[in-house]
Amino acid sequence: MDKEASSSKLYDIFVRRRVAKPEVLAEARQEAESTGARFEKILLEKNLIAGADMTLTLSEYLNIPPIGLQHFMPDARVMELVPREMLMRHRMLPLAHCGQLLTVAMGDPFDVIGLVSVHDHTGLDVVPVVASDREIGDLLQRFTREPAQHLEDILRDVAESDVEVGSAQAEDVSLEEMLESAEEAPVIRIVNSIMVEALRKHASDIHIEPMEKTVRLRYRIDGILYESSSPPKHLQAAISSRIKIMANLNIAERRVPQDGRCKIRALNKEVDIRVSYLPTVHGEKIVMRILDKASLAPNLDALHLDPRSLTNLRYAISQPHGMLLVTGPTGSGKTTTLYSALQELNQPDVNIITVEDPVEYQLQGINQVQTHSEIGLTFAAGLRSILRQDPDIVLIGEIRDGETASIAVQAALTGHLVLSTLHTNDAAGAIARMVYMGIEPFLLASSLLMTQAQRLYRKLCPACKQPQQIPEELLRANHVDPEKFQEAKLFQARGCPKCNNNGYKGRGALMEILMVDEAIREMILKNVNASVIRAEAVKNGMLTLREVGLLRVSEGISTFEEILRCTGGE
Repeated sequence: MDKEASSSKLYDIFVRRRVAKPEVLAEARQEAESTGARFEKILLEKNLIAGADMTLTLSEYLNIPPIGLQHFMPDARVMELVPREMLMRHRMLPLAHCGQLLTVAMGDPFDVIGLVSVHDHTGLDVVPVVASDREIGDLLQRFTREPAQHLEDILRDVAESDVEVGSAQAEDVSLEEMLESAEEAPVIRIVNSIMVEALRKHASDIHIEPMEKTVRLRYRIDGILYESSSPPKHLQAAISSRIKIMANLNIAERRVPQDGRCKIRALNKEVDIRVSYLPTVHGEKIVMRILDKASLAPNLDALHLDPRSLTNLRYAISQPHGMLLVTGPTGSGKTTTLYSALQELNQPDVNIITVEDPVEYQLQGINQVQTHSEIGLTFAAGLRSILRQDPDIVLIGEIRDGETASIAVQAALTGHLVLSTLHTNDAAGAIARMVYMGIEPFLLASSLLMTQAQRLYRKLCPACKQPQQIPEELLRANHVDPEKFQEAKLFQARGCPKCNNNGYKGRGALMEILMVDEAIREMILKNVNASVIRAEAVKNGMLTLREVGLLRVSEGISTFEEILRCTGGE
């Protein structure tokens, strides 16, 4: 199609969309015809039309999908597929790489040479989408520079005061030069940028890892670590010192591990940051755990459990006394589940006391005790003191030894509701673990109300999930009856800007809940093997972790691959 015909069709679309006055469009079109310039370029250069309107018009004209990039975060691995010079020259931005396909946003969708260049360089099939030329330019400027410049520009509008630190300054610091460098504006801005970016991505942890010649920055999002653009190596010590100052740690000490805490306010929210330092051969590795109280479920309903699990859990916590054990590996959401239960139980007529290591979230109206083993305040010692404080409900962060287990069982038998966690693989395994710790079966049978195993799974991004057919041989290989998904509509992860091209957004809990009824009590008294107890519970209706996960797959909430990943030991 020649330039005149192209201008004519674009003019018709502009008029129909009413993006500018007809006389303005006609004048720009006339100028394009007389100068030989492109019609749409003149409109943009003279600011006669908004960038979004131009994107939608070009999308309609070329029948190419449009995309907005205001909140898009480029994936460094995808960006590296195409040289920076080629991206800048053709005003293109790689968005996603899946199999043989590379999705690329184009500010100038008429640039066929650019598409061919990317295809020739990568060997991939290029799928174009239309985006605002200005948005592409901004992202290319921010994410294709050297690391130091990138971190300076990652939040160009973030001033030093945009992240408020609620912690005292370090005392008696002898390394004056280090202190001065840590207080310099570029270092403050880099640390602020790292933290604000973590909040924007809803990350749970920030990892700053010193390597021999680089510093690696990673964010844990929905349980998976993703690498991000890194700060410069020469600022490693200054960044480390800045974070130590925020967490009230000793910046002069680099030989031993350190743990601290600070509170920051950014993006209109206030969060606690738990900071951990570990000396390595190339410097101190820093892990910052982000504790956002706003993300806690205010009650059990907000956990979005299946109806059976919710009913059983609510029944157990409504009992006046007894013991509830929540099990699972580190990072499986055990504390979040227990805190949700506590918030539901937290009433003016109830005295709730916890003993934790560490206290992760500070909850209004609940008395929380932090253990300090170096001064003798262990779980067992803290629990003994708590029982003299007239509690109705006691939460023990973790039962780690026989002494703590024994006191917990005695508390449950003497009229207290006791909630705690254990590290076992399944719900029935918690019973065997307690017996192994030295608890007499008859005491355990009398005190135990419920054991629960849980895992966290990633939810599909609702904006980009795609229908999927799972091969029968794959199901049979994983001991899953194909009949389970006979009438279900299944989905797979794809990736889009809304989920940072991960295909998943947010997490949910899978729960295997074993209610201790008369049949189970009899088995505990006879010290029956955990596998037999598990089989009895399943016979009575208990859903295993794998079965609960497969329900999430059939409901279109997650993928078969994700459930296999998080219930791999089943």
